[in-house]
Parts: sequence; structure tokens; C-alpha cells
Amino acid sequence: MAHTVTLIPGDGIGPEISEAAKRCIEATGVRIEWDVQIAGQTALDKTGELIPEAVIRSIQKNKVALKGPMTTPVGKGFRSVNVALRHALDLYACVRPAKTYPGVKSPYRDIDLVLIRENSEDLYAGIEFEQGKPETSELICLIEKHTKKNIRPDSGISIKPISVFATRRIVRYACEYALSHGRKKVTCVHKANIMKFTDGLFLKVAREVGAEYAGRLEFEDTIVDNMSMQLVQKPHNYDVLVLPNLYGDILSDLCAGLVGGLGVAPGANIGDTNALFEAVHGSAPKYAGRNKVNPTAMILSGMLMLRHLNENAAADRLESAVKQVLAEGRSVTYDLKPTRDDPSAVGTREMADAIIKAIKAK
Repeated sequence: MAHTVTLIPGDGIGPEISEAAKRCIEATGVRIEWDVQIAGQTALDKTGELIPEAVIRSIQKNKVALKGPMTTPVGKGFRSVNVALRHALDLYACVRPAKTYPGVKSPYRDIDLVLIRENSEDLYAGIEFEQGKPETSELICLIEKHTKKNIRPDSGISIKPISVFATRRIVRYACEYALSHGRKKVTCVHKANIMKFTDGLFLKVAREVGAEYAGRLEFEDTIVDNMSMQLVQKPHNYDVLVLPNLYGDILSDLCAGLVGGLGVAPGANIGDTNALFEAVHGSAPKYAGRNKVNPTAMILSGMLMLRHLNENAAADRLESAVKQVLAEGRSVTYDLKPTRDDPSAVGTREMADAIIKAIKAK
């Protein structure tokens, strides 16, 4: 039976790496019917909307989407097209694996971490008050009245909501993910020592949920600044991390840095009904159409999508083929070579060709 998947090629380099991922996924033999939709700058240019309603309807119908990186126009529209999509579809769990592959330059070996980030709340909820606006002055007065703390009148303000509901949901997701993927430990990351009523609530609820898994999982917590140091010094001590939105965004890039960078960092955004898979990196418009960029992150995001579709054997073949091509180091893009000016570097299409050849040989 074929799976119907929404494909959003994206902007900049998005169409090139999306095509590479599409070809590699199809080479596994899994039948996919692609429902191609546009969003981001491409959609804005064609329809006047950053996220046309047709995109949302398509994902809601198909339940699964693969998305290339998108450009959010500066100075207008959404703060982030990606964030807007996650909110519109209630994709509350951002899953970002960080895994070392032989052949990818990294000071570390044998890292296999999964970072799970709460997607709907925290400072990324988009509740902001602009400096100088009347409503901002009203809010400042209200805060001063109730807290007896002074806020400079020329301040901008962001609100950081953390709820019991969203915290319980994301921590339970992290624990269930760990169990279903053979993981042993979940680490809750927070700043509860300072932010008592937001991160403090996150930690309290996380500990309650973690206690439900006693005997099946090790559950611990640590402060985010200490976590940053520990990940650099002792990354092998960690397994699954669960974090509020902002810390998750920051530490997911740190974890990507441990394994070679955003070029090999896949991502998934999961909800109770829908799922969207995407490379973590941006749209890099200056490289658009040059057949130059590394498609690994997008292809590995396709691997995560196959696992979500319960096509595990196909996902294993795809990951194994990527791993083989990276380890051989011949048919890889310039950023994966020992030096970036290596004349033996290949283009996006050619690297995908090599991965497809390796898939078919398995």
C-alpha cells in the first residue's frame, strides 16, 4: 500500500535537497504518493500568503509531511514560518537526533543523543509587547503593581508561559520515545533554580511523570547551563534530553555541533495526529540552484519519516547507505571533504546518486 505524504520543497536550496531526499526514499522501494505544496517565500511570491490554507489542509489529510528549509521574510509576516506551522498543526514535540557517522568531521566518536524539545510554549509562544506601545506601558504598570519590581519604561517584554498540560505531554512523549527506541535514560533540562514558577513548574511536573517510569527508565534532571558544559565534556553520559522550547532550540544546535554540524542534523515535529519532518538547517538562498549543498540532513529526515510510517526495514537501508557513502568519503559534497576546496567534491545530485546506488546494492 502506498503512503500519501505532503512534500513542501521549500525555498533557496530546499527544492534541491528535497528532490535528493525524495529520490533516496523512493529507492528504498517504499511506495510514496507525493502531494506537493508550497509555503514560505515561494508561496508568498505566488499566492501572497506565507502559509496557504491548502498546505495545512494537505498535512491534516495526509498526516505526514516532508519539508525543505523555508525562508521567513524579514520585517513582515510571521516571526517564523516553521514555528507557525508547528502551532497550526499542534506539533508539540520537536525530535532532533544527534549521531556521529564515520567520515563526518567531529572531535567526538560514538555519540548517539536524542533531544526532545517542547514546541508550543515558553518564550517562543510569540507573546510579545513592543517597546513604546500603550499596551506595553499598561503591562509594565500592572507588573510593578503586583510584584513591586521596577521595569524600565523603555522596555520590550516577552511572556514565558509554561503549563502543566504541555509539560506533562512532552515529558511523557520523551519517556515513551525512550522506551520504544531502546533508550535507557531521560534527562530533564531546566533553569528552575532561577525561574521558580515557570521552569520550576516544568521540573515539578517532569519529576512526577518521570516517577511513573521508575524501574523502566532512569530519569534525572540538570540545570541548562551545567548541561551545556556536560554535553561538551561528557556527551556520552546522556541519552534522551527533554527541554522547554528555548533551551531545546539552543542545545539542539550544540548537539549538532558535536556530530559535525547542521548539515547532518535531521529533525521531526510530532503531534498526536500529524508529523512533519525537516532538515534543521536554513534555506541558504545564495547556494540555490548551484547543485552544491550537502543533502544529508534532509535525507536523514526522510529516514525518520520512514520510521514514523513503520517502514523500518527501508529506514535501516537508507541510513546504512548514507553511513556507507559518508564513511567512504568519495561521493560527498565539499563540506564533507577534508578541505572545502577539494576538487573531488561532488554536487547534491551526485551524492544522492551514490546513496541510491548503495541502497540498491543492499
